[in-house]
Amino acid sequence: MNGQEVMPRSLTIPEWPRSERPREKLLDRGADALSDAELLAVLLGSGTRGRTAVELARAHIAAFGSLRELLSAERPRWSGKQGVGPARYATLQAALELARRHLRETMRIGLTLAAPDATRKFLVAQLRDRPYEVFCCLYLDSRHRLIAFEELFRGTTDGASVHIKEVMRQTLLHNASALILAHNHPSGVMEPSAADEVVTRRLKEALSLVDVRVLDHLIVGDGGCFSFLEHGLL
Repeated sequence: MNGQEVMPRSLTIPEWPRSERPREKLLDRGADALSDAELLAVLLGSGTRGRTAVELARAHIAAFGSLRELLSAERPRWSGKQGVGPARYATLQAALELARRHLRETMRIGLTLAAPDATRKFLVAQLRDRPYEVFCCLYLDSRHRLIAFEELFRGTTDGASVHIKEVMRQTLLHNASALILAHNHPSGVMEPSAADEVVTRRLKEALSLVDVRVLDHLIVGDGGCFSFLEHGLL
């Protein structure tokens, strides 16, 4: 050995006790038993030379500051990050979108939107971490049951253009009697801009001509949702 100390080799995940391996732990005890790093390790599938998938996951969560920041990071922010190329980045984005769609299905067709908290939780999950502004509509029937949820307009980090005629067209297409409008502020600030107030007023006036009520306009930010109705702006 030429007098050199040999460092002990760290165990690979297959060499860990079954109860500590992320996949087996998930299968035996359920996904909620795993830490953030362990769940991320399952998605990554494997580590890199000298670093297990769990160690790699911990390092990336620490580098981004949180699991939320990691999952919402766009592709350029992953440049140079060890062990996450295009294929693994695609896997992470697919997992995030599946979670959104899973939650979207809980807002099932025919659900009466009489519980504002449920609507807000749904919109926060759908819109909060988008890096661009998205304008959406929840179309309701005369009994305020959900007909459909649509993302109508997508913009930039600074805003999205809302076309009154297109909102009218989609509302009539769904034969809706009422709407809940929603959009996000990528900055995280929930307060409405002057443009937000103008477009809300114009939509309310236009839709009233075809006997469709705008029940609320919700802005999604980091702290939750801002309600136009609750603040007397509708």
